[in-house]
Amino acid sequence: MVSDTVEFGMTYITGHDRAQLLLLPEAVDDYVGSDNPVRFIDAFVDGLDLAAAGFGRVVPKVTGRPGYAPGDLLKLYIYGYLNRVRSSRRLEAETHRNIEVIWLLRHLKPDFKTIADFRRDNRNAFRHVFRQFVLLCRQLDLFGRELLAVDGTRIKAVNNKDRNFTRASLTRFIKAADAKLDDYLQRLDKSDATESATGGSRVKNLAEKITAIRERRERYKEMLVELDQTGESQISLTDPDSRAMAAHTHVAVGYNVQIAVDAKHKLIVEQQVTNQVVDMGLLAQTAEPAKEVLGAERIAVVADRGYFKIEDIEACEKAGIDPYVPRPQRGPAVRAGLFRKDEFPYDPTSDSFLCPAGQRLHPYSSSLMRGLKKINYRNSPACRGCAIRSQCTGNQFRSVSRLENEAVLDRMQARIAQRPDILDQRRETVEHPFGTIKQWMNQGAFLMRGLEKVRAEFSLTALAYNLRRVLNIVEFPDLSAALKA
Repeated sequence: MVSDTVEFGMTYITGHDRAQLLLLPEAVDDYVGSDNPVRFIDAFVDGLDLAAAGFGRVVPKVTGRPGYAPGDLLKLYIYGYLNRVRSSRRLEAETHRNIEVIWLLRHLKPDFKTIADFRRDNRNAFRHVFRQFVLLCRQLDLFGRELLAVDGTRIKAVNNKDRNFTRASLTRFIKAADAKLDDYLQRLDKSDATESATGGSRVKNLAEKITAIRERRERYKEMLVELDQTGESQISLTDPDSRAMAAHTHVAVGYNVQIAVDAKHKLIVEQQVTNQVVDMGLLAQTAEPAKEVLGAERIAVVADRGYFKIEDIEACEKAGIDPYVPRPQRGPAVRAGLFRKDEFPYDPTSDSFLCPAGQRLHPYSSSLMRGLKKINYRNSPACRGCAIRSQCTGNQFRSVSRLENEAVLDRMQARIAQRPDILDQRRETVEHPFGTIKQWMNQGAFLMRGLEKVRAEFSLTALAYNLRRVLNIVEFPDLSAALKA
């Protein structure tokens, strides 16, 4: 049966014969559209002062074999992270087959080791490139400069949880090794009596196991001594800078990534990577550089209760930042299901607390806590005859404490009461970058080892995220014009 295609004389659209010679070969530039992002990457990197950023080999050597220009390798990395290609081997492959990369690098084809060495050797310079793009976004008026959302996430390191040890786990392993050694030694004594009947094979196996356990126990002992000498809380063997994260983060061993996001377009203003396990104490050091880059006289910052630390909140206020951090409900009274401290309103005029039973608690003693004066309040006579004392305390009287600078928390609580929706705004602002980075960009794990190298890697990640957002928000001609301005 003849097909309709043949019957009516129709055919398919055909390409050129691969062996055909063209009189006028097509230019590579014809394959890259005028609004292709690679054109922006090319112009953006060409406009950077790479020497000031800290890149090496900006000026080529007079003698020796010529190397690749750092600008070309930087363009390759920005393109790769923007298109979810981070591996140096995969980037090498792109230089051979990807027409956009061929255009961007002008047919250059560096090998994977050259590409990997560039990222490693210039690890401190990528943060400057990220900062330059943030300044470009500010020039384009893409920041609201009114509200920052700060949050952290844990990203997996190149270190298996079995190769991370804490002081507690090492002590536990040594104890288990001692118990197993005792068991094997007892079995070895029993096997000595029957050695002739078994030909000595069982004794030999037990002796090998005992030797292996002793060697393992000695390694554990050495690591425990190292922790005592360094004062660290844990040790990682594959990536020494990585740390075991909290269980609820679902990341066994990794790094804590902090970002400050402007609420207007959800662009990352500031980013840093630390191996600190908790977020407490990281609010001011993340928000202050962001405020400085934005050039705002005063700005609000919102974070979750994991950042609640009075010294940090006070530092924000002194830096011209209005923090919004919900107060966590914690302490022995909360765990026991008794009246919480926030149910005791403080009256600054009389310097006293009003308890749920309507009685006043007055100062009776003071002490130092983290270098701050802590004042304790109570009313023993009122507590003795209180009808609801069982709901308040299990002791003879209830004591409530207050730090000397706790007025900063009162001011913050008043701000939150005026803007209760700001806590929900935090979630929708800061979760967008993390969701994009981990899901769409598929960057739930670092490729490099060491804190400085990981910081370089995330600087490229944050730059790629911002670049993708800006390409979706700003018309390409306006973006190109901003580079020329």
